[in-house]
Order: sequence, then C-alpha cells, then structure tokens
Amino acid sequence: AEGTAINDLLNADRVLIGGEETPEGHQAVEKLSWIYEHWIPKQNILTTNTWSSELSKLAANAFLAQRISSINSLSAVCEATGADVSEVARAVGLDSRIGSKFLQASVGFGGSCFQKDILNLIYICENLNLPEVAAYWQQVIDMNEYQKRRFSQKIIESLFNTVSDKRIAILGFAFKKNTGDTRETAAITVCQTLLEEGAALDIYDPKVEPEQIIDDLTHPSVTESPEKVKKAVQIHSDPYS
Repeated sequence: AEGTAINDLLNADRVLIGGEETPEGHQAVEKLSWIYEHWIPKQNILTTNTWSSELSKLAANAFLAQRISSINSLSAVCEATGADVSEVARAVGLDSRIGSKFLQASVGFGGSCFQKDILNLIYICENLNLPEVAAYWQQVIDMNEYQKRRFSQKIIESLFNTVSDKRIAILGFAFKKNTGDTRETAAITVCQTLLEEGAALDIYDPKVEPEQIIDDLTHPSVTESPEKVKKAVQIHSDPYS
C-alpha cells in the first residue's frame, strides 16, 4: 500500500506468486519463492497459476473497496434514521467473522488501485458473459461516486444551502494520508462541486505539490474555466495560515 510499501514488503501477510503451468513457469515460481523465503515464512508464500494469482489480486482490492462502499451506504441510512454510523461500524467490526478494518465511513475511496482493479474485474466479467456479476461490482463504484456527491452536498447544506462567495478550507487533497498521490482522490470531486457552486477554496496538503493540485482542478474533465478556478483556489504550506 502507498505510504507503507517498505513495511508491507518486509512484513507481508502473505506473498502470492503466480506462474504458467509449464516446466519453465514452475521453475520461475520456485526461484522467486526462494528469494522471498529469506525473510518471509514459507507458510506465508502462496503459489498458484497465473489466472488464480491475477484474480486474487483483483479480488483483494475489490473486497476492500466493497467494505468501504458498504459502510458508506450505511452512513446514509444512519443519517436518515438518527443512528450513529461509528457505533454501527464498531458493533459490526467486533464480530470476529467481519473484523473492524475498512469500516470507517468517509467521503469515499480513491487512488489508482481500487477503481482500476474493480473496472478490470468488471471487464473480465462482461467478456465472460457474466453481466450479473459485472453489475454487482459496478455497484461498488457507483456507491462510491454517490458518497462523494452526497458528501459535497452535505457541505453545502450545512452552510445554509449556499457556498457562493464563501471561503472553505480543504485539509488534505491526496487520496489518503502519507502520500502525495492524487489519482482518483475524492477531494477533486468535492472541490469541483464547491467551485461550481461559487465557493473559494483554501487547500492544504503537505505531501502534494501545489502544481499538482492546480493541474487536477483545472483538468478539462473537471472544469471548462481553468482561469476561474485558479482565481478561486489558494494553496497553503501552513494549515494555520
């Protein structure tokens, strides 16, 4: 994972190695396994064929994204009923069959991996003539987009249904902490919505270069008025400035 790559490599839960079902493929898998065995317990090294390893990688990210979309969908139910989503998540997470990880309601997932891998899984399902399965995983992405729009609208509603000519602080722009990666970050959607509604934004993220933030917010897919965006956005190096 970004931000923890070295630690993840040294202390991996498991290492999955896939190879072709040929003598050369088996030899390559054995050699790579031997390398990892220098610091990873052998029982934590899994070997399989190419398709199984590739699908396992897609499935792992799809399952994590699914958990995020699941708790975010419940956050909408909680707001409508008066329930506390953090208490619901805690109660659910204490079930040993489920666990507590990836059960914190948020603005939605971002980054280059989750959406890409789910879209790859959807593509595979469609090409295998499995439309129902493809639609199931598509809903994870649809729910994520819904949550980003809902979060943005909540900001507007909390400011008396208008953000025109109001300055709003955005603390954090990357898709998660301890990284400067802004690919598919939910912050772009939130900022886009607020800018379209006439807000001025003060953005702070110590890990992201100011030029990257401006590039993201003035991309043709985000705005048709890049100069207007540049005037409405200020990027700060100090969160208290």
